[in-house]
Amino acid sequence: MKQKYELSDILNLYGSEFIRQENLPAYKVSVVNSIKLCRTSYFGGHVDKCENCGHIRISYNSCGNRHCPKCQGLKKEQWIMAREEDLLPVKYFHVVFTVPHELNSLFLNNQRQMYNLLFQAAWSVINTFAEDEKHLGAKTGMTSILHTNGQNLSYHPHLHCIVPGGGLDKNRNWKNTRTEGKFLFPVKAMSSVFRARLVAGLRKFAKEEDLKLPKKLTDKLFEKEWVVYAKRPFENVNSVIEYLGRYTHRVAISNHRIIDIKNGQIKFWVKNYKKKGRKEICDLSANEFLRRFCMHILPKKFLKIRHNGILSNRCKKKSLAQARKSLDVEAPPKKNKDWKTILSEKYNIDFDICHKCKKGEMITIKKLERGEEYYYLE
Repeated sequence: MKQKYELSDILNLYGSEFIRQENLPAYKVSVVNSIKLCRTSYFGGHVDKCENCGHIRISYNSCGNRHCPKCQGLKKEQWIMAREEDLLPVKYFHVVFTVPHELNSLFLNNQRQMYNLLFQAAWSVINTFAEDEKHLGAKTGMTSILHTNGQNLSYHPHLHCIVPGGGLDKNRNWKNTRTEGKFLFPVKAMSSVFRARLVAGLRKFAKEEDLKLPKKLTDKLFEKEWVVYAKRPFENVNSVIEYLGRYTHRVAISNHRIIDIKNGQIKFWVKNYKKKGRKEICDLSANEFLRRFCMHILPKKFLKIRHNGILSNRCKKKSLAQARKSLDVEAPPKKNKDWKTILSEKYNIDFDICHKCKKGEMITIKKLERGEEYYYLE
């Protein structure tokens, strides 16, 4: 169902002027233009006709951009199906690695390098604790998802990570965490190691790029406690899937949060987590809204979802087979569903049946090339 207001409406109304004013880099301009033209004739499409009543349905293609709120539903479901095949019957933990706001400027101006460093530091922490005999003494894995925005589109880079509560020991047998699933690793210790690893990476980056990293900044980073937030373990495997569905393909702002677009002002819903997630209205000028939105456009071809350790693409097949053998469980069946089946199950809509007469089958009668319009009288 089309929302009353969409991100594409904002971009079409104010995007061109914003691009001229801000001198956006080419890859961000490309993202803005893709979202503006999503599900229009620009991307082509197809025409279906009901064999019963003759009703015509025109479907224009999506832009497919990962920053577009209209293009994530199918991608999310397909990704979740693939991840279901990787799950083991063990406890899973949700760990969040957050970057202190003092580093926002450095991260914003060096996004590709800093985001890579964040991924590397987070996995280094998990891997170090997992291999330590005091904590686990095994090789574990991690799926991590980069988020850069807060509810009001502020800049807030952080990683959401899913970590199984165990790993494969030297004999390739599955070994659970020693805390009986109550927590993963000591949070304060993880926070200290994360801070040390990330700051070490920052110093190395500054040296390689001949940048000056102010001593006042590094001193301040070590004066404050960093936050590594480890939530309670998921109750069951279905809870892991539910989590993945919420976070993996989330964009900076979804269409249903946009309340009003009027006189150069944008109003949208935000959750105030300091007030137990109470919904409030954020009112921004169109220019400020677009400035904030564009902060969260990721560098071209940058991987925002990554898998490490026994869940990495290189060794996942072999590692999961060994883990299942040790746990004495079968691999879950593979799911091969086309896009119609996936969306029909999710939205309870049969895309092959005419929504007007509810009887006839919709037959594709014409493929539309890029930029081709289709006109008809019904």
